Amino acid sequence: MLLTACSSGGSDQGSDEGSDTPAPSTPTSAPVTADVAPVKAAEVVDGLSKAGFKCGTDEAYAVCTSGGAQVSVLLGDHPRPPVVSVHATGKQDTASAAIGAVLPKVLETVNVNQQQEISSWFGQQKATAQMTAGDWLIDYTVEADTEEPGVNLTVTDKLCKTSCQAE
Repeated sequence: MLLTACSSGGSDQGSDEGSDTPAPSTPTSAPVTADVAPVKAAEVVDGLSKAGFKCGTDEAYAVCTSGGAQVSVLLGDHPRPPVVSVHATGKQDTASAAIGAVLPKVLETVNVNQQQEISSWFGQQKATAQMTAGDWLIDYTVEADTEEPGVNLTVTDKLCKTSCQAE
């Protein structure tokens, strides 16, 4: 189910020159852009469970926790989850660190193509912000002056047309 490695498929035929520039396989160059297959919400929950998250359901969402982070996945019959939200409570730095610790695994499990782009963007946020990455809308919110301060990162499928939010 999960995509764990990728080969460039290229070969070094005819290019054994000694003064090569750095190989294009450096992780800071472009991330893998091949589309990954969509996975349904139940498969996301299964993948998170296999990755060590503790999962249960709360009405329309599956809720999976790991460390200080809570992942909510909108359940349904969609080709891919319409909404995946990662939340952590506490001061912004603490909550962001908790989300940052699980974000790569969450994005991988959901099969988001722009994992590196979203993770990098998330790490730079200090205030409420929004971005688009491929077919996903990413919202970063900070709740500071509430009963339960924390940080929330919501990944919403822009292609979803019906039953895209919990009622």
